[in-house]
Amino acid sequence: MTYHGGDRTVVVSAPGKVLLAGGYIVLDRKHSGLVFGLSARIHVLAQKIPTSTGVHLSEIVVQSPQFLNANWRYGYHLAPDGGGIKVTQLQSGTHVEPNHFIETTLNYVLSYIAEVDKRRASHGFEASSLIVLADNDYYSKPKESSSTSRPSSSSSSSSSSNSTNPHTRSLSAPEHLPSQTDAPVPAPTTDKPPRPRFRHFGTTLRDAHKTGLGSSAAIVTSLTAALLAHYLPPDLFDLSTPQGKRVLHNLAQVAHCSAQGKIGSGFDVASAVYGSCLYRRFSPSLLSKLPGPGEPGFGSALAGLVDGEEWDCEIGKEQVGVGLPEGVAIRMCDVDCGTATVSMVKKVHEWRDKNPAEAAEVYADVQKKVDELAGVLREKDVAGITPVMKGVRELMRGLGKSSGVPIEPESQEEMLDALEKVEGVLGSVVPGAGGYDAAAVVMRDDEETEKRVKAFLREWSAQKEIRLRLMKVKGETEGARMEDVGEFKLWIRSDGPEAPAE
Repeated sequence: MTYHGGDRTVVVSAPGKVLLAGGYIVLDRKHSGLVFGLSARIHVLAQKIPTSTGVHLSEIVVQSPQFLNANWRYGYHLAPDGGGIKVTQLQSGTHVEPNHFIETTLNYVLSYIAEVDKRRASHGFEASSLIVLADNDYYSKPKESSSTSRPSSSSSSSSSSNSTNPHTRSLSAPEHLPSQTDAPVPAPTTDKPPRPRFRHFGTTLRDAHKTGLGSSAAIVTSLTAALLAHYLPPDLFDLSTPQGKRVLHNLAQVAHCSAQGKIGSGFDVASAVYGSCLYRRFSPSLLSKLPGPGEPGFGSALAGLVDGEEWDCEIGKEQVGVGLPEGVAIRMCDVDCGTATVSMVKKVHEWRDKNPAEAAEVYADVQKKVDELAGVLREKDVAGITPVMKGVRELMRGLGKSSGVPIEPESQEEMLDALEKVEGVLGSVVPGAGGYDAAAVVMRDDEETEKRVKAFLREWSAQKEIRLRLMKVKGETEGARMEDVGEFKLWIRSDGPEAPAE
């Protein structure tokens, strides 16, 4: 008999991030970084896969229907010797490349659930479907795409549709991705069609061009939250409570660090859970003694770590106040080019280790600017934004030159210098680890300033023969949240249980 402890149909979203100041130093626990959440979100819809009477499936199906061949089916079992829940990707029909972030998240979250809700270990999990939907700004706009339609399910859902199991049929979305509203379609006009809420990108996930908004952290966080909210009853997990956010943060940090090799500071996950904050990382030693999924004692060790008091990260919401000054926005520019963050971090660390005194001085100077920028934004000191952000750029360029890393490449430097001369632009920066994939702009939040910035970017793109655009995404303070299931009704299985009212 299967235990129905939760199994609710839920939708959870987590925001992207922009590390406005504190790149590289945020990896050191002595320092902190100023990170803002973004309005671009990753949404995960979790729902049960109904089965016939007497039929039990041990499967979880994860889909990212905005991409080609992005369907993953997993079997799962309880590992011996307290090894937690171990998942295994199932193949049927067309080969589907593994997704390390999704598989790792499933291993960790299901193991945690089985540990804190002991009835799961003996009664198992209901088969479930998880649909991952990314707001469009996470990936560069396809060079050639239809604004409203997607490829047929036969091309993008081949793994599921070729399955011989009748209970794991294709879970693909309608042929046309749902629009932002369910309003009647107006009569044709000469205007451009409305921007689809979830665009199909016409490519595989591997070949998609990220815009540097923190998609991996947002996916891990929203997937973790959706699994917890779906499988656990509210008395064991409630995202609206401080304890619920703490569990989500700790568990998502562990899963994300494992998936990416335990290199990151965790600021992106912290922002995905809590939104904008001044962040100081946890001690890396917290994770050093944790066994791997399936190894003896993994389940209890994981639950003890997630629920324990050893976490020493600092998430300062009060340091950023209620948000940006009125009439000011953080906007992101997509440069349509990815950056190998891991290799850049390694090079900076090599320089730091060889030049400890110089690095300590540079890091201390950057920290002063982090605190200054947090202060002017918190105090709504609009006039103070420009000089502080110029100081941040100068220090990060210096760090890049000393370490031989293109933190603010010459092409970005030239573009940002020109952009800052546009009326209404208060400051700019190549955020996070830097590189070529994005730029953050602090600017007046009005229509005229937006028009001027867009005109500048169009002209610059034409002159330099690059693709450069102002994304719709803006900075915001809210972190992970439960969404109204009714807004995602077109994605809910018609043969499944009716979604609960919000």
